[in-house]
This record gives sequence, C-alpha cells and structure tokens, in this order.
Amino acid sequence: MAADPELLLRFAPISLSEMGGIRLMNRTDTKYVTDTAHLARFLARAVDDYRIQEIDGRRIASYRTTYLDTPDHQMYVMHQCGRRRRVKIRIRTYADSCQSFFEIKHKDNHGRTLKERIPVDCVDDLEHSGAPFFLSQHSDYCLPQLTPTLQNRFCRITLVNHAMTERLTIDTDICFHNPQTGRDIGLPQTVIIELKRDGLTPSPARALLADLHVTSSGFSKYCIGSALTDDTLRKNRFKRNILRIMRMNGHAQ
Repeated sequence: MAADPELLLRFAPISLSEMGGIRLMNRTDTKYVTDTAHLARFLARAVDDYRIQEIDGRRIASYRTTYLDTPDHQMYVMHQCGRRRRVKIRIRTYADSCQSFFEIKHKDNHGRTLKERIPVDCVDDLEHSGAPFFLSQHSDYCLPQLTPTLQNRFCRITLVNHAMTERLTIDTDICFHNPQTGRDIGLPQTVIIELKRDGLTPSPARALLADLHVTSSGFSKYCIGSALTDDTLRKNRFKRNILRIMRMNGHAQ
C-alpha cells in the first residue's frame, strides 16, 4: 500500500454527506504526477489544512475501470493528436460498495470537463441496461461500435480543505490490463494527484506541492495505460510521461 495508514489517521474525517456540500462553481482541474516518497512528505505537511473522506471507517477506496473505445481507438487517437474536444467512455466500479456507473466524459475547447453517468447493475450486459439510450443521448457513438480496450484498478484517497473550496484526489497502486493484447503492467511507485478547486481561491495543496518541487503535468490513465500495453499505438504526445513513469517504477525502456 502506497500510503501509510497511520499517517492517514492523523487527518480529521469528512463524511460522504458532507462532501455533497462542496460546490466548485468556477472550477479548475490540475493534475500532478509524483512518487510514493513525495506523497508521504506531502501528506505529513497537509494534515493541518485538509480533512479526509471516510466511508464506513475506510479512508482508502478501491476503484476498477473498464474503458470502451472503437476497434481503431478513435478516442485514444483524438487525445494523441492533440484534439482539445474529446470524449472518454468508461465503466467505473467502486469496489468497496460494488456500485458501478456507465460514464461519459467530455472535454471542451476550453479544457473544461463535463461528466455524465448512470448506474448499471451488470457491467457485462450493457446492451440490456439503460446504457444504449444514455450513450446515444450524450455522444456520437452507439454501443455496438465500442469494445473494451483497457482495464485498470487503483486506490484513491480524497482530501478536502477546511474552507471546502477544493477537493484533492490521490490515486496510488495503479495497475493496467489490456484485454486485447493480454498485457499487464503495474505502477506501484506512481502517484496521480488531481486538484479540483475554485479558480478564485488560494490552494494549500498547490503551495505544498510547489515546495516539494512537484509540478503539474497532464496525465490520462486511459491513454498512458493504453500506450504502455499496446505497442501498435502511436504515443508521441505521451512519451515524456511514459519515460518518466517507467524510470520511476524500475521498468527498462
């Protein structure tokens, strides 16, 4: 486990119902890629400024994701080619509660993200759920066009500042499986931090991360996981992140 449970116990908790009160009306999203050593230092310094989401006594949540794309990887290619308007389609499962959602994420020309989702009971039988209609309403795709192209699993810590003007998600223990190539890869040393905050307010996390020399960096789990597990895909746009992550986790390149 990348995060020390004893360190997480030092944070004051925040419940799921309290989390619902966070309204980030002028939101900006910033991602940071770092390692487990820097995460430990960051958490030790963040204790006084943040509360930690706690659900049924758990402060680390387990997630599983299946990404859907066309056989020629249209959604991956849009990102690789630098298209500002793009879409990602996935099934997100909260492993601790066994809840699953069919999700569509749009990114617009201004870099803002809109996410729509519906609950699904059986992730292996989307055709007989509300997914086909939902997909047609919120995208240009239909379900028969799509196929599972990547799966991942990871653990997530969620922090909220005391002013409730920002939310911080910290993803660790990231593993990818490509159902098309059969390849697996784990990134046990990699940490992905995403800061979602009100654009008009100062952020304790930004200052702490800057002090630790952790700089912002774009990162798509779908694109990086696909690039790492499928040698047929072009990956020029992601090469810098890939090289850094492979060195971080001791993988030869």
